[in-house]
Amino acid sequence: MHDYQRRFIDFMLEAGVLTFGDFTTKSGRRTPYFVNTGRYRSGAQLARLGRAYADAIERGFPGGFDVLFGPAYKGIPLAVAVSMAFAERGRDVEFCFNRKEAKDHGEGGVLVGRPLKDGDRVLIVEDVTTAGTSIRETVPILRAAADIRLAGLVVSVDRQERASDASTLTALAEVGAEFGMPTAAIVTIDEVVEHLGTRLTDADRERIAAYRAKHGAPSMARRPTDATPSKTAG
Repeated sequence: MHDYQRRFIDFMLEAGVLTFGDFTTKSGRRTPYFVNTGRYRSGAQLARLGRAYADAIERGFPGGFDVLFGPAYKGIPLAVAVSMAFAERGRDVEFCFNRKEAKDHGEGGVLVGRPLKDGDRVLIVEDVTTAGTSIRETVPILRAAADIRLAGLVVSVDRQERASDASTLTALAEVGAEFGMPTAAIVTIDEVVEHLGTRLTDADRERIAAYRAKHGAPSMARRPTDATPSKTAG
């Protein structure tokens, strides 16, 4: 595990984004942990978040990309924060995002920010993929705008659970396979458990293990490597 991943796990705890207990996901599953990115609420937090994503992107997508895309709504500040993190590193990365409803006045359209062009390599930035619903809504929007290439999808936490009980892949791996694109996460839930160690109660560890046994699948997302980061944009 990289240092930036350990720092990110601690950061999620500090921000109250990662919590343990008894929760219900949008899919209806009862889960012993929850990642709520809506609890990031300050400029300093978004700056740290953007840097963590940039670290994962540099290591997980050596093939590069041309534009970041943030699906509405949570993906919007993520795309902005990541582009600013790259700017701190001397790379001017462009971004765009979608409106939930098309604008019928002014410049019109669904997309805001960098106009997409044929051949653009688009990297999607999301918070957490549980069932892949938002990505299945996002890809048609991108392809309607231009003849783009999907450079990949990066999320903050790979829950390493199947999108449905009938699936053999994690939700993240499933959408990657469906659209023929690489996927990556800053951290996986297994890495979270490994790093926190005894900071988790025995009860929390047992509940997570039971949940993983019932709903989990091996992660097939691209993992950040130890290779020297290469230029990821342009």
